[in-house]
Formats: sequence, C-alpha cells, structure tokens
Amino acid sequence: MTDTANRQQRGRGRGGRRTRVLLRDSAKKITKASILRLARRAGVARINAKVYDEVRAALRSYLEIIIRDAAIYCQHERRKTMKSRDVVHALKRQGNLMYGFEQ
Repeated sequence: MTDTANRQQRGRGRGGRRTRVLLRDSAKKITKASILRLARRAGVARINAKVYDEVRAALRSYLEIIIRDAAIYCQHERRKTMKSRDVVHALKRQGNLMYGFEQ
C-alpha cells in the first residue's frame, strides 16, 4: 500500500467487529464431563441426566459459603487479594481440614 492508501484507512478499523461477551450463569461452565470425573473418583458408575443441575446447584452453594468466609478473613486483615491461607481457614471453619498450604 502506498502512503495515500494508508491515510485513507486510518480510523476506520482494519479488524472485524468485536463480538460481545454474553453473560451466562457461571455454574453452567461446570461441564457434564467434569461432574462425571468427580463422580467417578467417588466411585459412581452411571449418572442420571437430571442430576447434573442438582450437582451444579449444590456446588455453587458450597463455594459461595467458602468464598464468603475467605473474603471475611481477607477484609479483617485489610487486604484486597485473597490468599490460599484464607481459603484454608474458611475450609477449616466448615470442618474440612486441608493440609499442605501452610507457609
């Protein structure tokens, strides 16, 4: 292209139109395959198709509780970054001890 052709192209955008991000339920990102892997680890052979939505709802409520508690620990120390020890303390408060994340 020549210099005059470059001047005519300026400001018009050479790329395609940007696609907008659609807001979806983040629980839907937990795929059937990942739920099946967790179930296989627990010893389950087959899963009914209606169970997947129930598992997503249960996992979402469990994670909401853990993240809320971890955020409270973070706010107490006046930090904006959540650290692994906050999550470990939140899990300990729920009764699930997790080892290997101490510093």
